[in-house]
Amino acid sequence: MTKSTRAVLSLAAFSALALSACTDPQQVSDIKAAVDRIEAQQKDVVTKLDDLSKGQKDLATKVAAAAPAARPAADAPDPNKRWDVAVGNSPAKGPKDAAVTIIEFSDFQCPFCAQAKDLAHQIIAAYPNDVQFVFKNYPLPFHPNAMPAAKAAVAAGKQGKFWEMHDKLFENQRALSDDKYQEFAKDLGLNIEKFKADLAAPETAAAITDDMKQAGSVGVRGTPTFYINGKQPAGRSFELYKSIIDEEIKAKKKP
Repeated sequence: MTKSTRAVLSLAAFSALALSACTDPQQVSDIKAAVDRIEAQQKDVVTKLDDLSKGQKDLATKVAAAAPAARPAADAPDPNKRWDVAVGNSPAKGPKDAAVTIIEFSDFQCPFCAQAKDLAHQIIAAYPNDVQFVFKNYPLPFHPNAMPAAKAAVAAGKQGKFWEMHDKLFENQRALSDDKYQEFAKDLGLNIEKFKADLAAPETAAAITDDMKQAGSVGVRGTPTFYINGKQPAGRSFELYKSIIDEEIKAKKKP
């Protein structure tokens, strides 16, 4: 495989991941533009190769192999890099001393995050003793209901019902509103006055802001973003995550 082909494949993989998450619109536009440019260049090369003799084709192939890699491919997450992502006081499921800690940065209005909810449940169910799953808020500015929903989740967490509110918010993502948050709180049996007070408390907003600052320091570009023992996987599927988790557990058990 030539360097130029690897560059295109790498860019394609990164583009697919970026376009399966809620990301900054300008970033998505830049990625699409880069893909369009590379595809146009590839089509032009193919057209010229068709018009060349066999000997000229060999020469053109060698030239293409020496072409520099596409710059956007360098922006793809390195699946082998370990980021220092602290759990802190964030909501978590699973044992604190688990061999594997998975941290998710998420946005309650992001449709891809709603889909990822099921992935989280799969992982927790499959590894009840080996995985600690941690949730961090990263409400994106172009999702107007994301910040209020994040506050509702944090406020519910003050009464021990974070995960229950987490599920309700994602299950009712298209109907997020102030009235709905209180309705959900009643459904969960929360003290409504305390819930409303915690919803408006500066400490609640500060907790979310802390998560957002941390996200910026560990390379989060969109939602959802996962870290498995500090590694940011280049994809999002149960099979992929299972393979990484199993490797991490195996590594922990080595003497």
